[in-house]
Amino acid sequence: MGLLTHLLTLPLAPVRGVGWVMQQVAQVAEEQYYDPDPVLKELAELERALVSGQIDQETFDRREDELLDRLEEINRFRGVTGA
Repeated sequence: MGLLTHLLTLPLAPVRGVGWVMQQVAQVAEEQYYDPDPVLKELAELERALVSGQIDQETFDRREDELLDRLEEINRFRGVTGA
């Protein structure tokens, strides 16, 4: 019965293969989207820009709030609790 089922569903193999590929792509995209490292690097770059005078305090505060909100979203997704 297993062989018969396999033979009958063989034409669906490309569809299953595409589904698997899409699942893998979605998983990698999600991992990259919820990676905190780029956000932390951008926070550090933002602070360097403020200290060097490239941006003003208002721009720093606005962008810092955005990045901290993003970091909070990442932590919620990953199940990390703040200290």
